[in-house]
Amino acid sequence: MREINKIIIHCSATPEFRHVTVDDIRRWHVDGNGWSDIGYHYVVPLNGTLQEGRDLRRIGSHVKGHNKDSIGVCYVGGCDSKMNPKDTRNEAQKEALDAVVKYLLLRFPNATVHGHNEFSSKACPSFDVQKEYGKKEV
Repeated sequence: MREINKIIIHCSATPEFRHVTVDDIRRWHVDGNGWSDIGYHYVVPLNGTLQEGRDLRRIGSHVKGHNKDSIGVCYVGGCDSKMNPKDTRNEAQKEALDAVVKYLLLRFPNATVHGHNEFSSKACPSFDVQKEYGKKEV
């Protein structure tokens, strides 16, 4: 297994309430970007289930310059109906994100949790990851 130092939270940058699955995002990344697979390791759709994306043993494709030692977790949403950044997570998605972050921190205890916007000039994931996860106890 590769060394993991960061867990990076993303949003799909889709309007709130739009149903999107891991397979939809995989299609966008493979057909649209020409990548070998989905860039994220996990996706949390609107119903709050945790869907597996790229295998954890494989380097993701979600944050330029930080993929080698990180895991990408994406929740579906992140934009309002006019495509402005908005925290659109529902309770099921928040619970699933909490659970996967807790699991990953137990598995990779030296990892820190970040939002995509900490490494890029994007709004993604449209909420303050440090406020919610920066000092989260497992």
